[in-house]
Amino acid sequence: MRTVWLASYPKSGNTWMRLLIAALSLEEDKPLDINAIPHKFPIASARGPFDDFTLIDSGLLTHDEIDALRPAVHEAQARGTEADGSEHVGRFVKTHDAYTLLPDGTPLLAGARGASGAVLIVRDPRGVAPSFANHYGMDIDRAISRMADPVDCVSGSTGRGHVQLRQCLLGWSGFNASWLDQRDLPVLLIRYEDMIADAASALARVVTFAELAPEPDRIARAVAMASFGELTGQESANGFAESPRKMSGRFFRRGEAGAWRDELTLEQIAQIERAHGAMMTRLGYRLANAHRAPAKPSSHDGGTYEARR
Repeated sequence: MRTVWLASYPKSGNTWMRLLIAALSLEEDKPLDINAIPHKFPIASARGPFDDFTLIDSGLLTHDEIDALRPAVHEAQARGTEADGSEHVGRFVKTHDAYTLLPDGTPLLAGARGASGAVLIVRDPRGVAPSFANHYGMDIDRAISRMADPVDCVSGSTGRGHVQLRQCLLGWSGFNASWLDQRDLPVLLIRYEDMIADAASALARVVTFAELAPEPDRIARAVAMASFGELTGQESANGFAESPRKMSGRFFRRGEAGAWRDELTLEQIAQIERAHGAMMTRLGYRLANAHRAPAKPSSHDGGTYEARR
């Protein structure tokens, strides 16, 4: 595959997966540098490459005008960019864009012309909420509200005040549904909680999906180099370049499954489950409250989405 999207709702494990993939290409005497990954893994919403390709100052355009041009940009990037750095890495591109269509029906991310597939990284929304609040410098109640907002976007201000273009999220449930229900690209579903339980297995699945050789020795070494302890240690010593200014704590916070149990109130848990119970059930997350939101009809079985075409 020439290009594979690493798609996720914010704070779902995308950065950790990129670090694991980056570590695959390192030689034995070269340590992982968490501040080097932006050069290896572009983000689909980066403003600079958009301006370079279109020869237009995107700060002069509206969000909708930018969106109308993005499919051509992504198609050109997929067609003209060779694998970055190593045969063990391939070309993975981060995106927090929901899978949406323009008014004329063209996929914002150019469909099969923009990538050969997508790895969708999902995380229990009860775990996302505290991390989302920390990342964007807001309280948890506000984070929960945004996660349920179907028109919520990031980098939605006008002008050149942000290095990224607008990314429409559609809310936590809407984001994941948009990727799982589209029919343009095969999708590999990876759960953050499964990454914590067995990072080597998750990484091997991603490498195999991208049609690269999952060499066991390299995978084991990559997992050791990108362990959560290593990441937090580097952040403490040198900071992390991707940390936003508004962030109230560390980027790499706890790295635990189920940590939300001591970070959320019972009402906050119930609020998240009321908003997202159907998608949580579809993705295999057990609801803590007695009520069960009815699952929406789907052609999928709620299990593993392995290289779906």
